[in-house]
Amino acid sequence: MNNYVQRFLLETLDIRGAIVRLDSVWQQMLRDRRYPVPVMHLLGEMSAVTLLLSDQLKQPGRLTVQLQGNGPVSMLVIDCSENLNLRGMAKFVPNVASQPVPDLLGHGRLVLTLDKDSMREAYQSIVPLDGDTIGEIFEHYFKQSEQLSSRLFLTATDNTILGIMLQKMPEADERDPDGWTRVEALAATAYDRDLFDLTAEEMLRRLFFEETIRIFEAQSVSFGCHENTAKICEMLQSLGRDEVNAILRERGEVIVHDEICDREYRFDALAVDAIFRDAGPTVH
Repeated sequence: MNNYVQRFLLETLDIRGAIVRLDSVWQQMLRDRRYPVPVMHLLGEMSAVTLLLSDQLKQPGRLTVQLQGNGPVSMLVIDCSENLNLRGMAKFVPNVASQPVPDLLGHGRLVLTLDKDSMREAYQSIVPLDGDTIGEIFEHYFKQSEQLSSRLFLTATDNTILGIMLQKMPEADERDPDGWTRVEALAATAYDRDLFDLTAEEMLRRLFFEETIRIFEAQSVSFGCHENTAKICEMLQSLGRDEVNAILRERGEVIVHDEICDREYRFDALAVDAIFRDAGPTVH
């Protein structure tokens, strides 16, 4: 399994963590998108962090993470279901050049939205973008939201994403005053591409070879973009027949573009009529 999130605990140090690895899911997210290299790196690192966040939610639900700014990369969106179905997209100007992350994103904000069926309203957290890397932006968020020292080590290529998160628990300094510094330094070597071919257990035991590690069961990640005509039909029904018919008269068909999945749905007059008769529509 090469698409997973796996938690671990450095037991004698009171330091917890998680590792995320994606290959085929990430390649599906990139398919036909033609993202410039700087955009691909940002989106890959965002995907890793979103999975790490989603896997540790106290109340599982659909987590949507957005970075919005006034730079050349104006928006990054990653959406993750409670079953770790992942999808995402980026908006950017043409010919984006490699440059520091603050210059790519500009001034903006980080928006996290958690939606769950049992919630009356979705929970949303909004903080300014603060950090020189994607990892630092989210480390700042963790410090504000959880009051825990956290470190993120992220890397993305066009084939693979690798991410490691560490969090220092309240008793860590009492257990070993130098433990956090030592583990941070060891985790930083995860950027070594030789580690990419290892299993999570092999990677963790190589990184933290002198520590006692408890490794928990891996959680599988899957690609979250699948055709969902029923959902689009529900959306059109919510608009009302008069409004949908007005679009139909103006354009000859109703076109709905699912931007995050880069998929287009087209409905002709017969399909629209079928939608409002509560029948299965014809989509072409």
